Amino acid sequence: MSDQTHHSTGGGNTALAFILGAVVVALIVIGYVVYTGEFPLGDKPDVSIELPGGTQIEGNVEPAGN
Repeated sequence: MSDQTHHSTGGGNTALAFILGAVVVALIVIGYVVYTGEFPLGDKPDVSIELPGGTQIEGNVEPAGN
């Protein structure tokens, strides 16, 4: 009979690589939003604000650079 023991050490490294990859992707997305000043979305949201007394303000949101 053999007295050899098999050790599996790759599972922790795989999980660490997955978490590190997710952090890198999140930082890239945050960096894109910070440096361009806008979200990569096609629609511009409409805003409606109701003030006390029934006054209502409506308008479109413009990007920060305009």
